[in-house]
Amino acid sequence: MASGEEDGTVEEKETNNKKRTKGTIATAWLTFYNIAMTAGWLVLAVAMVRYYLQKGTHKGLYRNIARTLKFFQTFALLEVGHCAIGIVRTSVIVTGVQVCSRIFMVWFVTNSIRQIQNEESVILFVVVWTITEITRYSFYTFNLLNHLPYFIKWARYNMFIVMYPLGVIGELLTIHASLPYVRRSGMYSLRLPNKYNVSFDYYYFLIIVMLSYIPLFPQLYFHMLRQRRRVLHGEIIVEKDE
Repeated sequence: MASGEEDGTVEEKETNNKKRTKGTIATAWLTFYNIAMTAGWLVLAVAMVRYYLQKGTHKGLYRNIARTLKFFQTFALLEVGHCAIGIVRTSVIVTGVQVCSRIFMVWFVTNSIRQIQNEESVILFVVVWTITEITRYSFYTFNLLNHLPYFIKWARYNMFIVMYPLGVIGELLTIHASLPYVRRSGMYSLRLPNKYNVSFDYYYFLIIVMLSYIPLFPQLYFHMLRQRRRVLHGEIIVEKDE
């Protein structure tokens, strides 16, 4: 009996050691990732401020920062993987919707339709994203290092109240501005007849995307409000099973 108990103790120790090692590696990777993303969005912010101070206009700004924006926003796909493998305790669906919607805005709307790149709405959502991401990744970084300044915690759970709606307005106005160009060009559309016998109209797809904000925005926004109450006010939030 004694030897069996000893064997069980050894196995438990080995299991705990493996968990600690995995936890250490995950923490190190997440710290590196969040520092890199904070730095990337800071570079983007500096580039935008510098461009505006030199040129005195927002026209041409998007093209100037497009490569950096596309790289770091696409790199955020890793966050879906973080949720999927369990090193971050966040819903894969919520994270996937947020990340993929931004990638869609960058690659399939703003980057693809050059005629809208000087729209004020484009600058609006890019500025909002930049401020939001610098705050968010700074929060994660300091939290992982166990040295979280209160003003960053406060900013993380208060600025979104204004920033999130502004970002959504910028995105919707940008998609709306793209519609005439998409309709005229027929870009990304597939007309009948064709060998696949399938029809797809990107113009109407964009309208559906705009309409999807109606159910999705409140869900994500109120999710953040619940998180805010829990973190800043210590409320215990009971989530309903989906």
